[in-house]
Amino acid sequence: MIDIKQALKKAILHLSLTSPTPQLDAEILLCHVLKKNRAYLYAYSEHVLDTSSHQLFESLIEKRFEGMPIAYLTQEREFWSLPLYVTSDTLIPRPETELLIDLALSLLGQRSHCSVLELGTGTGAISIALATEKPEWKIVATDISKPALCVAQKNIERHQLHNITLMESNWFQTIPNQTFDLIISNPPYLAEHDPHQHQGDLRYEPKQALVSGEDGLNDIKTIIKTSRHYLVTGGLLLLEHGYNQAQDVAECLLSEQYHHVQCWQDTAGLDRVSAGSY
Repeated sequence: MIDIKQALKKAILHLSLTSPTPQLDAEILLCHVLKKNRAYLYAYSEHVLDTSSHQLFESLIEKRFEGMPIAYLTQEREFWSLPLYVTSDTLIPRPETELLIDLALSLLGQRSHCSVLELGTGTGAISIALATEKPEWKIVATDISKPALCVAQKNIERHQLHNITLMESNWFQTIPNQTFDLIISNPPYLAEHDPHQHQGDLRYEPKQALVSGEDGLNDIKTIIKTSRHYLVTGGLLLLEHGYNQAQDVAECLLSEQYHHVQCWQDTAGLDRVSAGSY
């Protein structure tokens, strides 16, 4: 028999060997098991865990000890203050990607109607955030992965959104001949031999959503070259990229005759999103 306080203490000690945030990890996982919030853990610290809850908690702690991302263990991650269902078929939504939402809303938010194409939607995070903020906008969200589209569909249904259309497509391969006011994407941008893909959470995330050729720019270049055929006059392309890719992305945008090319930094001060209009 073990109570909440003892279970947390044991888990934190174990996770301290491999995790930079052992207490937070342990608390999140126990909340997930008990379906309670973190305040409950301390208000009822002497509550004794039943056998099944204790076993599940210890199993999750062991997986976290081995490096499995918290989001995959709980199957949930918050993005733009929205809870999202997450599986290992998708990237884990990250705070820096919220810059795409900030920029889309600041640059186009005054429009009452806007047609949007999101390429590589994954969990649907970007489209769902935009659809929540702008329910009158019409959004097409694509992904090459059927399992990822299933995750996105569950998230769309969870938030009861009716202005997103999902489509299976390898970038523009099956997109109808139409134009959009905004094309937005967080595409793969790690280089083939980037050591980061073998570190932390990235070890568990789908490689096809992370890696893009020798220099990490294959998909970005494809999107830039093709997007101009799918943008209205003056339409905007917004792309997330690596912190060291801003110059290459700008050069590619300019070579394809985009205008008003600009780069923005994330909260860490790193180059993160570039844009151009056509």
